[in-house]
Amino acid sequence: MHIPKLTSKKGVTRRAVLRGAGVAVALPWLESLQGATAPPKRFGVLFMGTGVNEDHWYSKGDGAAMELSRSLQPLAPIKNKVNVIEGLFVKNLTGQGIHPAQTGSLLSGATIQRGPILRSGITADQVLANHIGQDTAQPSMVLACEQPLTGYHETNFSMAYSSHISWQSPDSPVPTEVYPSLAFDVLFENRGILRNASILDRVRDRATTLSKQVSSTDKAKIDEYLTSVREIEKRVERMRIDKHKADEAAKGENKPAITMARPANGLPEDLREHAKVMCDIVALGFQSDRTRVASMILANDLSAMIYPFLGVREGHHAASHYNLSDSYEAITRFHLSQFAYLAQKLESMPEGNGTVLDNSCLLFLSNMWSGRKHDNTRLPLVQAGGCGGTIKTGRTLNYLNAGDENRKLSALLLAIINRMGVKMDTFGDATAPLEI
Repeated sequence: MHIPKLTSKKGVTRRAVLRGAGVAVALPWLESLQGATAPPKRFGVLFMGTGVNEDHWYSKGDGAAMELSRSLQPLAPIKNKVNVIEGLFVKNLTGQGIHPAQTGSLLSGATIQRGPILRSGITADQVLANHIGQDTAQPSMVLACEQPLTGYHETNFSMAYSSHISWQSPDSPVPTEVYPSLAFDVLFENRGILRNASILDRVRDRATTLSKQVSSTDKAKIDEYLTSVREIEKRVERMRIDKHKADEAAKGENKPAITMARPANGLPEDLREHAKVMCDIVALGFQSDRTRVASMILANDLSAMIYPFLGVREGHHAASHYNLSDSYEAITRFHLSQFAYLAQKLESMPEGNGTVLDNSCLLFLSNMWSGRKHDNTRLPLVQAGGCGGTIKTGRTLNYLNAGDENRKLSALLLAIINRMGVKMDTFGDATAPLEI
């Protein structure tokens, strides 16, 4: 069986896809097929609401000498692929009130609006999805580990601002997918009556044929990739069963399962399991080039998430009011460890002359610095990956004393957008890209 290169209308070479009954398994970058074509660039954002423990959030120095604080320790194995960025903020989200008013335009820099009519701005991830998403099966992946909030905050801002970081238009956030099984099915176009059957069983013959046509190095890469897909598929199968049971139980109560509390709603009871499989799905999406843009909310602003595995008795939001406590530091470190896990996963995937992480730009951020003060005049931010060799990593970058005009988060986003190959002169409240 001949496996041709698949080329988009713009001339971007795509990956080989193994198609079976109701499924499409895109393969990773293979030298035998892609040749000298440069790997694509990817952009991803992970968000945790209500700030960090600022006593334990800092870095010092650069390169091998970079010193990471307690909360940043999960980054230690890949600190040469990371930039810790201090002092950036979104001016339009300061002085407007707490929580939703501090979150609604993190990735757009827009001025948000009170009352029943939503008004924010198109976010950086969706700008990229609009420009480069046509070259992939899935323009963007928008995930969350917690259900969106509804209603209004006491400040008269919609709770939608607190539980959506990705906006496709000023009045429309992108719906988040919270169920791993559904995110997995979209990634592999898994549909129809065979949805519960293994996707690999449906493409096994095609995979065997392709393995005979590529180099030994690429064959090993295919085998490793399909093994990883199967491991994740097994975990998703259990979650699919739980979701089905939840849907059936919800019918008896005449309400959608998603409105029920975890785990009755079919979501994994253990957040560690939920977050890890969502990161794995993002990693597969990037590795297989099914998508080049992703965002994930690990915990909403005003999150009610609980962490029994950390020995923390308070819920996320309540704990953030005592953000200098050891409990909240543990929460902070747990969420950053998910970011570190995703980055390390991408770093373990060879691609071209480097890794998938080398060709990606990942951000981890929160909507405020200090939960007890609701202070968002500076934001905790970590960037990982070289974005195809356009971003130097292994640095501590501090803009806190550079002046408000020179520490705009939108300017960083503008710089990333440009380095992703989408040329823009302005973005949000930024009229020039940040020097990074």
